[in-house]
Amino acid sequence: MIFKYLFLFKTIIFLWYISIVSASSEIVKSIEIFGNDRISKKTIEMFSNVKLDENLNSKDLNIILKNLYETNFFEDVNLKLDNNVLTINVIEFPIIQNINYEGIKANKIKNSISENLNLKPRSSFNKFFLKKDKDSILNTLQNLGYYFSNVEIILENLNNNMVNITYKIDLGKKAKIKKISFIGNKIYKDKKLKRLIISEEFKHWKFISGKKYLNERLIEFDERLLKNFYQNKGFLEVIINTSFARLIAQDEFELIFNVDAGKKYYFNKLSLNIPDDFEKKNFNSLLDLFENLKDEVYSLNKVEDILEEIDKITLLEQYESISANVTENLEGDRINLIFNIDKTQKQLVEKINIFGNNVTEESVIRNQFEIDEGDPYNEILEKKTINNIKNLRFFKSVNSEIVPGINADSKIINISVEEKPTGEIAAGAGVGTDGSSLMFSIKENNYLGRGVGIQSDVLIKEEGLKGVFSIYNPNYKNSDKAVDFKMEASEIDRLTNFGYKTNKTGFSVGTYFEIYDDLNLGLGNSNYYEKIVTDSTASVRQKKQEGNYWDTFINLNLDYDKRNQKFQTSDGIRSRYLVSLPVVSETNALSNTYNYDFYTELYDGNLSNFSFYLKSVNSLSNDDIKLSERIFLPSSKLRGFESGKIGPKDGNDFIGGNYATALNFSSTIPQLLENSQNIDFLFFIDAANIWGVDYDSSLDSKNKIRSSIGLGVDWLTPIGPLNFSFSEVLSKADSDVTQSFSFNLGTTF
Repeated sequence: MIFKYLFLFKTIIFLWYISIVSASSEIVKSIEIFGNDRISKKTIEMFSNVKLDENLNSKDLNIILKNLYETNFFEDVNLKLDNNVLTINVIEFPIIQNINYEGIKANKIKNSISENLNLKPRSSFNKFFLKKDKDSILNTLQNLGYYFSNVEIILENLNNNMVNITYKIDLGKKAKIKKISFIGNKIYKDKKLKRLIISEEFKHWKFISGKKYLNERLIEFDERLLKNFYQNKGFLEVIINTSFARLIAQDEFELIFNVDAGKKYYFNKLSLNIPDDFEKKNFNSLLDLFENLKDEVYSLNKVEDILEEIDKITLLEQYESISANVTENLEGDRINLIFNIDKTQKQLVEKINIFGNNVTEESVIRNQFEIDEGDPYNEILEKKTINNIKNLRFFKSVNSEIVPGINADSKIINISVEEKPTGEIAAGAGVGTDGSSLMFSIKENNYLGRGVGIQSDVLIKEEGLKGVFSIYNPNYKNSDKAVDFKMEASEIDRLTNFGYKTNKTGFSVGTYFEIYDDLNLGLGNSNYYEKIVTDSTASVRQKKQEGNYWDTFINLNLDYDKRNQKFQTSDGIRSRYLVSLPVVSETNALSNTYNYDFYTELYDGNLSNFSFYLKSVNSLSNDDIKLSERIFLPSSKLRGFESGKIGPKDGNDFIGGNYATALNFSSTIPQLLENSQNIDFLFFIDAANIWGVDYDSSLDSKNKIRSSIGLGVDWLTPIGPLNFSFSEVLSKADSDVTQSFSFNLGTTF
């Protein structure tokens, strides 16, 4: 009985609902529109998406109302459906005639503000968007360092339902970074971490750098740099807690990074899952890499190396439609990694669209593609393409979206980029026991959006000056080969210590490309006009080399680079060989240079470096090489001696040699002043020699190994990095000039 009453109740409710719906719905026989001025009736009908003879209820009217409001053309909309007539009453938003900015003179700031605004001239005025735009202006100004800015909006009502908007902006003082601090379980000293990030502390003499002001985007980038650093040091689960700025003076902040390094991990078992029909032997090189990494400190770069090796194998073996991912499994302080390679359904790339490149030419971006239109879609190559575009460093952001193509077996790749400024201005100064110097540089990394770098450098030192203008194309005509052109002018005055002065002007052109994994080849041609002058104290043979010279050389550079990272290297090797072969030359000087560097960590917190240096310059025609071609050892290769004041002498002048070699070992000592955040100590041993005088063999009587041992200090001072060393000479020649203490202090502007 109860089920019978329940059924009857449900039926009554259903019939009541049907009656309500039927009673509130009508068929539209005509549409009347009132209040419109600029927007035509047909356009409003199109926006409403209403058709005659359509049956509308209250829900449908709400949808129509929503459609009309979403156009952002109307301040108010009213609907009425009566006697089969749909009446639409609208009040249109005013049209914005002009948008003005008061209080800002710099076009760079104006452009940064306007590009992110919703309201534009000739668009509809909207109070909601006006408030959002005000917030956007304040946010943009904060990103530029103006944390104390204020924005006032002035509206001017015009005839014909039009308005002018004026943003009255008081920039205020820029927010300066007075201090940068790192707190928490950070493991490493502040000195090391400060060198990793882009933001820097405010100093009054830093009149060029904009990195001394608070910038939220820059701080976000700093956080990513710190996270990558820790993960490359084995701290997989590092957390860079939200950095914050603490106001410590009227317009000065302390920027604080809260770091939790977590546990240090080591590679344990690395394995590979591949489809059954893939030949396992094709992946032998990868399995060997797995074996070599076992028990090594976990590193994000090493994981990237593995994925790079997978890319190469899959391309070589023509595994077209595949995807790869990594599964992590933690066991104590060990990490197991499973690299999964899966076959995917074969689909072709129908089209690749690029959006947002309003400066960079599309061909520059497409030159970075590892996958192209018409190729089978490959997830690995698509991700590598995006990484290649990011590595250009032309864009604030790079994103990709994969959408279905017209056909079921095709895909479309949409790539969106956001441009950023690519110019740089830098200036710096240094002082030390080797003298003082000034540097100024202007650089554009993406000239006219063509992906070409242009740079101009000026270096002024106590013994002379040097100016270089260079053009660099990293991918000339999509050949995967870099091409560069340089023009150079220099003057070196060594009359006091070495008996000569030289003026040199010329140009060079070259190319640089990878010929094997991590092995790069450089080929080039250099041409220089040189004038050499000697003073009255020079020997007769030295004076004979006075005159004008023209030299043309073919240059070869082999560079085998297995460092874990180019900046602040902590592991790996680098081996370089350079040869300069004379083509047109009065002295026909052949130069050979070899450099070898080995980096390792002997224990936690330690960084050790071993290096070997060898150079020779000889004439192929048995002539005497020029005074400016003779070899002088850099001070970094032999501490404990004055720079350039060892080896053969002609009278009172040190004349350098035809041969030089150096052997160096240095190792940091993190246990010394362990709690001092800005000082590092290192122990070093140097051994070197310089010999050979082709124009007078009797002068070559000091062929003796020079060596020293000492303690070095790297101190990040408020002015800039200060390096000084205390040395004890172990062996030397009688004529050598020793120097037990040396220092170098540098800063940037």
